[in-house]
Amino acid sequence: MRRIAGIVLAVLLIGGVAAAVVAGRTGQDKGTATKTVRGVIGSEKAEFFSDPAVVKALAAKGYTVKTETSGSWAMDGLDLKGYDFAFPSSQAPADELADKYHVRLPLPRPFYSPLVVVAHRSAAQVLAANGLATLDKNTGTLKMAAYLGAAGHGQTWQRLKGAGAHGELTGTLYIATTDPETSNSGALYLAAASYVADGGRVATDDAAVGRTASLMHRLISVQGAQQPSTDAAFGDFVSGAGNPLVLVYESQVAALLAQGKDTGDLTVLYPDTTANSDHTVVPLTPEGRALGELLSTDPALRKLAVRHGFRPRGATGEFTAAAAGRSTYLNQKLTGVRQAPVPAYKVLHEMARRAGNQGEEH
Repeated sequence: MRRIAGIVLAVLLIGGVAAAVVAGRTGQDKGTATKTVRGVIGSEKAEFFSDPAVVKALAAKGYTVKTETSGSWAMDGLDLKGYDFAFPSSQAPADELADKYHVRLPLPRPFYSPLVVVAHRSAAQVLAANGLATLDKNTGTLKMAAYLGAAGHGQTWQRLKGAGAHGELTGTLYIATTDPETSNSGALYLAAASYVADGGRVATDDAAVGRTASLMHRLISVQGAQQPSTDAAFGDFVSGAGNPLVLVYESQVAALLAQGKDTGDLTVLYPDTTANSDHTVVPLTPEGRALGELLSTDPALRKLAVRHGFRPRGATGEFTAAAAGRSTYLNQKLTGVRQAPVPAYKVLHEMARRAGNQGEEH
Protein backbone atom coordinates (compact mmCIF):
# COMPACT_ATOMS: atom_id res chain seq x y z
CA MET A 1 0.00 0.00 0.00
CA ARG A 2 2.86 2.35 0.84
CA ARG A 3 4.39 1.61 -2.59
CA ILE A 4 1.11 2.34 -4.37
CA ALA A 5 0.66 5.56 -2.43
CA GLY A 6 4.20 6.60 -3.35
CA ILE A 7 3.56 5.98 -7.02
CA VAL A 8 0.33 7.97 -6.92
CA LEU A 9 2.06 10.82 -5.13
CA ALA A 10 4.87 10.84 -7.70
CA VAL A 11 2.37 10.98 -10.56
CA LEU A 12 0.55 13.88 -8.89
CA LEU A 13 3.82 15.74 -8.36
CA ILE A 14 4.89 15.26 -11.96
CA GLY A 15 1.46 16.40 -13.13
CA GLY A 16 1.65 19.47 -10.92
CA VAL A 17 5.07 20.42 -12.25
CA ALA A 18 3.87 19.97 -15.85
CA ALA A 19 0.82 22.09 -15.16
CA ALA A 20 3.01 24.79 -13.63
CA VAL A 21 5.30 24.77 -16.67
CA VAL A 22 2.32 25.04 -19.05
CA ALA A 23 0.84 27.83 -16.94
CA GLY A 24 4.18 29.61 -16.91
CA ARG A 25 4.50 29.32 -20.67
CA THR A 26 0.95 30.56 -21.15
CA GLY A 27 1.68 33.55 -18.94
CA GLN A 28 4.90 34.20 -20.82
CA ASP A 29 3.07 34.08 -24.16
CA LYS A 30 0.55 36.61 -22.90
CA GLY A 31 3.36 38.88 -21.77
CA THR A 32 5.07 38.92 -25.16
CA ALA A 33 2.02 38.68 -27.41
CA THR A 34 1.52 41.58 -29.82
CA LYS A 35 -1.42 42.96 -31.75
CA THR A 36 -0.87 42.90 -35.48
CA VAL A 37 -1.87 46.13 -37.19
CA ARG A 38 -1.79 46.66 -40.95
CA GLY A 39 -1.18 49.94 -42.71
CA VAL A 40 -0.43 51.61 -46.02
CA ILE A 41 2.48 54.04 -45.79
CA GLY A 42 4.47 56.42 -47.96
CA SER A 43 7.64 54.75 -49.25
CA GLU A 44 9.90 57.22 -47.41
CA LYS A 45 8.84 55.57 -44.12
CA ALA A 46 9.52 51.99 -45.23
CA GLU A 47 13.03 51.89 -43.73
CA PHE A 48 11.71 53.26 -40.44
CA PHE A 49 9.12 50.52 -40.02
CA SER A 50 11.54 47.77 -41.15
CA ASP A 51 14.30 48.90 -38.77
CA PRO A 52 14.85 46.04 -36.25
CA ALA A 53 15.12 48.62 -33.44
CA VAL A 54 11.72 50.05 -34.38
CA VAL A 55 10.22 46.56 -34.64
CA LYS A 56 11.56 45.78 -31.16
CA ALA A 57 10.32 49.07 -29.68
CA LEU A 58 6.84 48.50 -31.12
CA ALA A 59 6.78 44.91 -29.86
CA ALA A 60 7.68 46.14 -26.38
CA LYS A 61 4.48 48.20 -26.51
CA GLY A 62 2.44 45.27 -27.81
CA TYR A 63 2.42 45.88 -31.59
CA THR A 64 3.49 44.06 -34.70
CA VAL A 65 3.14 46.45 -37.65
CA LYS A 66 2.81 45.17 -41.20
CA THR A 67 3.01 47.80 -43.95
CA GLU A 68 2.60 48.20 -47.68
CA THR A 69 3.82 51.26 -49.58
CA SER A 70 1.90 53.59 -51.86
CA GLY A 71 2.20 57.09 -53.22
CA SER A 72 0.48 59.36 -50.72
CA TRP A 73 -1.85 60.87 -53.30
CA ALA A 74 -2.63 57.43 -54.73
CA MET A 75 -3.98 56.14 -51.40
CA ASP A 76 -7.35 57.69 -52.11
CA GLY A 77 -7.83 55.20 -54.93
CA LEU A 78 -7.07 52.14 -52.77
CA ASP A 79 -9.56 49.91 -51.01
CA LEU A 80 -8.45 50.24 -47.40
CA LYS A 81 -10.95 47.75 -45.99
CA GLY A 82 -9.12 45.48 -43.56
CA TYR A 83 -6.38 48.01 -42.83
CA ASP A 84 -5.90 49.66 -39.45
CA PHE A 85 -4.31 52.87 -40.67
CA ALA A 86 -3.05 54.86 -43.63
CA PHE A 87 0.08 56.97 -43.22
CA PRO A 88 0.51 59.45 -46.09
CA SER A 89 3.29 61.98 -46.12
CA SER A 90 1.28 65.16 -45.72
CA GLN A 91 -1.89 66.51 -44.21
CA ALA A 92 -3.83 67.20 -47.43
CA PRO A 93 -4.22 63.57 -48.59
CA ALA A 94 -4.66 62.52 -44.95
CA ASP A 95 -7.58 64.94 -44.52
CA GLU A 96 -9.17 63.60 -47.70
CA LEU A 97 -8.87 60.00 -46.46
CA ALA A 98 -10.22 60.99 -43.05
CA ASP A 99 -13.27 62.55 -44.68
CA LYS A 100 -13.80 59.55 -46.94
CA TYR A 101 -13.67 57.05 -44.07
CA HIS A 102 -15.37 59.30 -41.49
CA VAL A 103 -12.35 59.30 -39.18
CA ARG A 104 -12.54 61.20 -35.90
CA LEU A 105 -10.30 64.27 -35.66
CA PRO A 106 -7.66 65.27 -34.73
CA LEU A 107 -5.34 63.01 -36.69
CA PRO A 108 -2.00 62.03 -35.09
CA ARG A 109 0.97 63.77 -36.74
CA PRO A 110 4.06 62.13 -35.19
CA PHE A 111 6.78 63.85 -37.22
CA TYR A 112 7.52 66.01 -40.26
CA SER A 113 10.26 66.79 -42.77
CA PRO A 114 10.84 69.82 -44.99
CA LEU A 115 11.46 69.41 -48.70
CA VAL A 116 15.01 70.12 -49.85
CA VAL A 117 16.91 70.03 -53.13
CA VAL A 118 20.00 67.83 -53.27
CA ALA A 119 22.61 69.04 -55.71
CA HIS A 120 26.03 68.00 -56.90
CA ARG A 121 28.60 70.52 -55.77
CA SER A 122 29.29 71.80 -59.30
CA ALA A 123 25.58 72.48 -59.90
CA ALA A 124 25.21 74.28 -56.56
CA GLN A 125 28.24 76.47 -57.29
CA VAL A 126 26.88 77.45 -60.72
CA LEU A 127 23.50 78.33 -59.19
CA ALA A 128 25.25 80.50 -56.59
CA ALA A 129 27.41 82.22 -59.22
CA ASN A 130 24.25 83.21 -61.09
CA GLY A 131 22.31 84.54 -58.11
CA LEU A 132 19.98 81.53 -57.83
CA ALA A 133 21.38 80.22 -54.54
CA THR A 134 23.71 80.99 -51.64
CA LEU A 135 26.20 78.46 -50.28
CA ASP A 136 27.84 77.69 -46.95
CA LYS A 137 30.02 74.56 -46.94
CA ASN A 138 27.79 71.60 -47.87
CA THR A 139 24.48 73.38 -47.47
CA GLY A 140 22.83 76.51 -48.80
CA THR A 141 19.63 78.29 -49.78
CA LEU A 142 17.81 78.06 -53.08
CA LYS A 143 16.26 81.41 -54.02
CA MET A 144 12.87 80.24 -55.20
CA ALA A 145 11.71 83.44 -56.92
CA ALA A 146 14.94 83.69 -58.91
CA TYR A 147 14.91 80.00 -59.76
CA LEU A 148 11.28 80.06 -60.92
CA GLY A 149 12.04 83.10 -63.05
CA ALA A 150 14.87 81.25 -64.78
CA ALA A 151 12.91 78.02 -65.16
CA GLY A 152 9.88 79.86 -66.48
CA HIS A 153 11.97 81.29 -69.30
CA GLY A 154 13.43 77.93 -70.27
CA GLN A 155 16.91 78.65 -68.93
CA THR A 156 19.60 76.13 -69.89
CA TRP A 157 22.71 75.21 -67.94
CA GLN A 158 24.90 76.22 -70.89
CA ARG A 159 23.74 79.85 -70.61
CA LEU A 160 24.66 80.07 -66.93
CA LYS A 161 27.98 81.60 -65.96
CA GLY A 162 30.55 78.97 -65.00
CA ALA A 163 28.65 75.97 -66.33
CA GLY A 164 31.05 75.52 -69.23
CA ALA A 165 33.67 74.07 -66.87
CA HIS A 166 31.35 71.17 -66.02
CA GLY A 167 30.49 68.91 -68.93
CA GLU A 168 27.70 67.20 -66.99
CA LEU A 169 25.71 70.44 -66.72
CA THR A 170 23.82 70.54 -70.02
CA GLY A 171 20.24 70.90 -71.16
CA THR A 172 17.32 72.66 -69.52
CA LEU A 173 17.64 73.81 -65.93
CA TYR A 174 15.09 72.02 -63.75
CA ILE A 175 14.56 70.28 -60.43
CA ALA A 176 13.63 66.62 -60.80
CA THR A 177 10.54 65.67 -58.78
CA THR A 178 8.16 62.77 -58.41
CA ASP A 179 4.80 62.76 -60.20
CA PRO A 180 2.63 65.35 -58.38
CA GLU A 181 -0.58 63.48 -59.27
CA THR A 182 0.43 60.41 -57.25
CA SER A 183 3.31 61.42 -55.00
CA ASN A 184 3.36 63.79 -52.06
CA SER A 185 6.73 65.45 -52.65
CA GLY A 186 5.86 66.40 -56.23
CA ALA A 187 2.54 67.89 -55.11
CA LEU A 188 4.14 69.88 -52.28
CA TYR A 189 6.72 71.23 -54.74
CA LEU A 190 3.86 72.72 -56.77
CA ALA A 191 2.30 74.11 -53.58
CA ALA A 192 5.49 76.01 -52.71
CA ALA A 193 6.23 77.06 -56.30
CA SER A 194 2.71 78.35 -56.96
CA TYR A 195 2.73 80.25 -53.66
CA VAL A 196 5.91 82.09 -54.65
CA ALA A 197 4.86 82.61 -58.28
CA ASP A 198 1.52 84.11 -57.23
CA GLY A 199 3.07 86.72 -54.98
CA GLY A 200 2.80 84.88 -51.68
CA ARG A 201 -0.82 83.80 -52.08
CA VAL A 202 -2.03 80.28 -51.42
CA ALA A 203 -4.27 78.89 -54.16
CA THR A 204 -7.87 78.61 -53.00
CA ASP A 205 -9.88 78.15 -56.20
CA ASP A 206 -9.69 77.41 -59.91
CA ALA A 207 -8.91 81.03 -60.77
CA ALA A 208 -5.84 80.92 -58.52
CA VAL A 209 -4.74 77.63 -60.07
CA GLY A 210 -5.10 79.20 -63.49
CA ARG A 211 -2.80 82.12 -62.65
CA THR A 212 0.22 79.83 -62.28
CA ALA A 213 -0.89 76.84 -64.38
CA SER A 214 1.41 77.58 -67.30
CA LEU A 215 4.50 77.78 -65.09
CA MET A 216 3.53 74.67 -63.11
CA HIS A 217 3.10 72.79 -66.39
CA ARG A 218 6.56 73.87 -67.54
CA LEU A 219 8.14 72.78 -64.24
CA ILE A 220 6.70 69.27 -64.66
CA SER A 221 6.66 68.71 -68.43
CA VAL A 222 10.34 69.53 -68.89
CA GLN A 223 11.28 66.57 -66.71
CA GLY A 224 10.00 63.82 -68.99
CA ALA A 225 9.60 60.50 -67.17
CA GLN A 226 9.52 60.94 -63.40
CA GLN A 227 10.47 58.56 -60.62
CA PRO A 228 7.49 57.06 -58.74
CA SER A 229 8.97 57.79 -55.31
CA THR A 230 11.55 59.96 -53.60
CA ASP A 231 13.35 56.79 -52.51
CA ALA A 232 14.07 55.94 -56.13
CA ALA A 233 15.00 59.52 -57.04
CA PHE A 234 17.35 59.91 -54.06
CA GLY A 235 18.89 56.50 -54.72
CA ASP A 236 19.67 57.52 -58.30
CA PHE A 237 21.20 60.79 -57.15
CA VAL A 238 23.44 59.16 -54.55
CA SER A 239 24.64 56.61 -57.11
CA GLY A 240 25.64 59.45 -59.44
CA ALA A 241 22.83 58.98 -61.95
CA GLY A 242 19.98 61.27 -62.86
CA ASN A 243 19.54 65.02 -62.76
CA PRO A 244 22.01 67.31 -60.92
CA LEU A 245 19.10 68.83 -58.92
CA VAL A 246 16.60 66.51 -57.21
CA LEU A 247 13.76 67.27 -54.79
CA VAL A 248 13.78 64.95 -51.76
CA TYR A 249 12.86 64.97 -48.09
CA GLU A 250 15.37 66.30 -45.57
CA SER A 251 14.78 63.09 -43.62
CA GLN A 252 16.39 61.05 -46.42
CA VAL A 253 19.53 63.18 -46.28
CA ALA A 254 19.65 63.14 -42.48
CA ALA A 255 19.24 59.35 -42.41
CA LEU A 256 22.06 58.93 -44.95
CA LEU A 257 24.34 61.12 -42.85
CA ALA A 258 23.40 59.25 -39.66
CA GLN A 259 24.45 55.99 -41.31
CA GLY A 260 27.90 57.43 -41.97
CA LYS A 261 27.75 56.58 -45.67
CA ASP A 262 29.87 58.31 -48.30
CA THR A 263 28.06 61.46 -49.41
CA GLY A 264 30.38 62.31 -52.29
CA ASP A 265 29.89 65.90 -53.46
CA LEU A 266 26.41 66.19 -51.93
CA THR A 267 25.15 69.71 -51.30
CA VAL A 268 21.79 70.31 -49.62
CA LEU A 269 19.83 73.38 -50.74
CA TYR A 270 16.89 74.52 -48.60
CA PRO A 271 14.39 76.49 -50.72
CA ASP A 272 13.82 79.85 -49.02
CA THR A 273 10.11 79.02 -49.42
CA THR A 274 9.32 75.35 -49.02
CA ALA A 275 6.59 73.02 -47.83
CA ASN A 276 6.81 70.67 -44.90
CA SER A 277 5.82 67.06 -45.27
CA ASP A 278 3.54 66.49 -42.27
CA HIS A 279 3.47 62.72 -41.87
CA THR A 280 -0.10 62.16 -40.72
CA VAL A 281 -1.71 58.94 -39.48
CA VAL A 282 -5.28 58.25 -40.61
CA PRO A 283 -6.64 55.75 -38.06
CA LEU A 284 -9.16 53.34 -39.56
CA THR A 285 -9.53 51.27 -36.37
CA PRO A 286 -8.95 51.92 -32.65
CA GLU A 287 -5.68 49.97 -32.94
CA GLY A 288 -4.57 52.28 -35.74
CA ARG A 289 -5.26 55.36 -33.61
CA ALA A 290 -3.42 53.87 -30.64
CA LEU A 291 -0.40 53.22 -32.88
CA GLY A 292 -0.46 56.79 -34.23
CA GLU A 293 -0.55 58.23 -30.72
CA LEU A 294 2.25 55.88 -29.64
CA LEU A 295 4.47 57.09 -32.47
CA SER A 296 3.78 60.65 -31.34
CA THR A 297 4.48 60.22 -27.63
CA ASP A 298 6.76 57.25 -26.93
CA PRO A 299 10.32 58.53 -26.19
CA ALA A 300 12.02 55.47 -27.69
CA LEU A 301 10.05 55.69 -30.95
CA ARG A 302 10.58 59.46 -31.19
CA LYS A 303 14.33 58.90 -30.81
CA LEU A 304 14.24 56.29 -33.55
CA ALA A 305 12.27 58.65 -35.80
CA VAL A 306 15.09 61.18 -35.38
CA ARG A 307 17.62 58.48 -36.30
CA HIS A 308 15.74 58.10 -39.56
CA GLY A 309 15.92 61.84 -40.17
CA PHE A 310 12.40 62.89 -39.17
CA ARG A 311 11.66 65.90 -36.99
CA PRO A 312 9.32 64.90 -34.11
CA ARG A 313 6.40 67.19 -33.40
CA GLY A 314 6.63 69.44 -30.36
CA ALA A 315 10.32 69.20 -29.49
CA THR A 316 12.75 70.70 -31.98
CA GLY A 317 15.63 70.09 -29.60
CA GLU A 318 15.49 66.35 -30.23
CA PHE A 319 16.37 66.78 -33.90
CA THR A 320 18.84 69.62 -33.29
CA ALA A 321 20.79 67.60 -30.72
CA ALA A 322 20.90 64.50 -32.92
CA ALA A 323 22.04 66.47 -35.98
CA ALA A 324 24.65 68.54 -34.12
CA GLY A 325 27.54 66.78 -35.86
CA ARG A 326 26.04 67.22 -39.32
CA SER A 327 25.44 70.98 -39.35
CA THR A 328 27.61 71.44 -42.45
CA TYR A 329 24.84 69.70 -44.41
CA LEU A 330 21.66 70.43 -42.44
CA ASN A 331 19.90 73.67 -41.56
CA GLN A 332 19.00 72.40 -38.10
CA LYS A 333 16.76 75.29 -37.05
CA LEU A 334 15.48 76.01 -40.61
CA THR A 335 16.90 79.52 -40.39
CA GLY A 336 15.75 81.69 -43.29
CA VAL A 337 13.26 79.09 -44.52
CA ARG A 338 9.63 80.12 -44.97
CA GLN A 339 6.84 77.58 -44.80
CA ALA A 340 4.37 77.90 -47.68
CA PRO A 341 0.71 77.15 -46.85
CA VAL A 342 -0.54 74.07 -48.66
CA PRO A 343 -3.77 74.37 -50.68
CA ALA A 344 -6.78 72.22 -49.83
CA TYR A 345 -6.72 68.72 -51.27
CA LYS A 346 -9.06 69.33 -54.21
CA VAL A 347 -7.30 72.56 -55.23
CA LEU A 348 -3.84 71.01 -55.07
CA HIS A 349 -5.05 67.92 -56.90
CA GLU A 350 -6.38 70.10 -59.71
CA MET A 351 -3.11 72.01 -59.79
CA ALA A 352 -1.19 68.73 -60.13
CA ARG A 353 -3.55 67.45 -62.82
CA ARG A 354 -3.16 70.56 -64.94
CA ALA A 355 0.58 70.65 -64.39
CA GLY A 356 0.90 67.12 -65.67
CA ASN A 357 -1.43 67.54 -68.63
CA GLN A 358 -1.79 70.99 -70.11
CA GLY A 359 -1.06 74.06 -68.03
CA GLU A 360 -2.88 76.42 -70.39
CA GLU A 361 -6.24 74.64 -70.28
CA HIS A 362 -9.18 76.20 -68.41
